[in-house]
Amino acid sequence: MVRAFLLSVGQLADRAILAVLAKSLALTIVLFAAIAAALWFLAHWLTTGWLETGEAVAGALAFTAAMSALLGAWLLFRAVAIAVIGLFADDVVRAVEARHYPARLADAHDLSLARSARMGLGSALRALAINLGLLPLYLVLIVTGVGTAFVFLVVNAWLLGRDLGDMVAVRHVEPATIGDWRRATRISRFVLGLAIAGLFMIPFANLIAPILGAAMATHLFHDEDQI
Repeated sequence: MVRAFLLSVGQLADRAILAVLAKSLALTIVLFAAIAAALWFLAHWLTTGWLETGEAVAGALAFTAAMSALLGAWLLFRAVAIAVIGLFADDVVRAVEARHYPARLADAHDLSLARSARMGLGSALRALAINLGLLPLYLVLIVTGVGTAFVFLVVNAWLLGRDLGDMVAVRHVEPATIGDWRRATRISRFVLGLAIAGLFMIPFANLIAPILGAAMATHLFHDEDQI
């Protein structure tokens, strides 16, 4: 895991990795801005057209809706970021393999944009569904001081380990045997997910966490001890 982290950090300055970082951050910002704008216009239309409030009240409510959207987007950044990086994960994996595992790159199956999008969207929806389902438990555990953070970290470590691992495995593992691969690597993928989930909780580090996770997952996959 340490080797995977150091090699991944060392490749962050590669042109291919920087291009993915730029594209993923730009798309994430656009999505957040679109959500905030849509909620602002919806709130403004409801308050002026349906509830018939004054412009001042409508503006205040619309502003509150937009700010709430931005806050919600920040809280759900992990799901959105993984969905976005899912579109470009193949570029990250290819860059890592080209530099460190050229022989395995020659045998890899490139993913179509449609399949990458489906995987990214599936990851986001799975994360949202599971975390929303656990919301009552999160609220109950708030009184413990650390219980909510602990459960959230463990659950999202499992989710991230699965998603990041799959981004690499689908290029090399046949669909019929991917279940066996998941069972054989569940511990290493959980540790990977734990590390990346921790990065998501650190401001600014969370911006590179998805790309770092995809790169680390590639190294772990090609480590013979982890296969």
